Amino acid sequence: MSETPSTTDIHDIELRSSIDRSLRHPVMFFFASGSIWLVLGILLGFIASAKKHAPEFLDCISWIDAGKVDAAHLSALVYGWGCQAAFGMIIWLMARLTRKECTASGIILVAGHLWNLIIMVGIVTILAGQGSGVTLMAFPSYIWVSLLVVYLMITLWSLVQFQVRDAGHVYVSQWYLLAGLLWFPWILGSAIFFVFASEGHPLMAAAVAAWFKSGVFLLFLLPTALASAYYLAPKVTGRPVYSYNVALFGFWALAFLGPWAGFQRLMGAPIPQFLPYAGAAAMVLILIPALAVGLNILKTIQDQKELAAQSPSLRFTTSGIVLFIIFGVLSFGLNTVPAIKMTQFSYTGYGLDILAIYGVFSLCAFGAIYFIVPRVTRREWLSSRFITWHFFLSLYAVASIVCCAIIGGIIQGQGMEDLSQPFGTMAERSSSYGWGITIAWAFLLVANFVFCLHLLLMWARLGRRSSHPTLLQNHHPESPHGPEGEIDNIGSVNA
Repeated sequence: MSETPSTTDIHDIELRSSIDRSLRHPVMFFFASGSIWLVLGILLGFIASAKKHAPEFLDCISWIDAGKVDAAHLSALVYGWGCQAAFGMIIWLMARLTRKECTASGIILVAGHLWNLIIMVGIVTILAGQGSGVTLMAFPSYIWVSLLVVYLMITLWSLVQFQVRDAGHVYVSQWYLLAGLLWFPWILGSAIFFVFASEGHPLMAAAVAAWFKSGVFLLFLLPTALASAYYLAPKVTGRPVYSYNVALFGFWALAFLGPWAGFQRLMGAPIPQFLPYAGAAAMVLILIPALAVGLNILKTIQDQKELAAQSPSLRFTTSGIVLFIIFGVLSFGLNTVPAIKMTQFSYTGYGLDILAIYGVFSLCAFGAIYFIVPRVTRREWLSSRFITWHFFLSLYAVASIVCCAIIGGIIQGQGMEDLSQPFGTMAERSSSYGWGITIAWAFLLVANFVFCLHLLLMWARLGRRSSHPTLLQNHHPESPHGPEGEIDNIGSVNA
């Protein structure tokens, strides 16, 4: 039999429940609308991939061509899905960690609708041929200032919550949340100025755009993902973070290296030569924070393999951290000067981008969503089978995309370096890998259509009532989903 909760426990439960209730609508709006953009972005990725090696695909639709669809695909993934998933995670995690209710949920919700409207206008203008043509900044120039203003409307309240928190310990997750919150407006504001407003040299504008592309992941999406990992691993296992010092080292390593990355994409261009080499060095050394974070998280859940197998949140989060280590290893190997010379104009960079956006960030985001949504809806997930399909199809598809892109990219690079062979021979040798990427996008589309449907059903509060969370294995007497697992208890205390 369970023990009767103490007055302190009841107060903590009530506080957590009131925080969740204050953020229910904005958090669910960001997660649900982000999941719809994720499905759309994956669909566009499938079309763009198919048209790269089968230009006649959907030739009956005049406005669909590989360049425009590819730009819309990446924009939908990053700004439609990535940023909105990050917003939902940030406002919920910061409120929970500061133990403060959100008093501006209405403003955040209005800003969320504005964000979606702006993204929709941006995607339509890209597909209509009115985009800027800058990688990951393909929206017209007037879109970006609006996005920056709306970003501040959404995230300002999390900074206020941190400022007015009760004095005490600052958690590792809060370091990453604060860093991401402050870094993103810096990199976005700088990119807007140098790419669109400044009359500098076009090559330097391209270099700044490449720097911004790396910064979106390394300085915003990645810190948010690591914040959720550092929150969920101790919460679900009931164990403290393995090493505070290692966490501190990993954080400052990322803070030092992240702002330098990106310029390596213009290796050989007539820009100041130290910039591409500094960018390449930063990407090589990104393995250091990857190993530090991986050591900390994996040591925290060490000897908890059964727990990781049961808890959807921990399974997705652990997989995201493992893929972060793999990202660091691949960055180490593919960003040396000889490797960049071989792969700079090939599929390889795209493979690393997808590994970062979907493999690292999105898997950690899915882990957070599977943990957060039952708490803000006070319902449990409808189907453990849906979650299992989502996990394995996602892992299979992202591994296929990354492997095909990197191997195909290396073959492309070798072909371009071999001047004795006609260019068409190189294209033919790498075409099978392009088809592999296309098929993998189809699997990913199925996985995330299931996820989106599942999430929308939860938003409609059709989830089941249960004394324990949805598990991937049945017949466990105790909840492996952390001390907050008993959703009914939360409801009964508030009743």
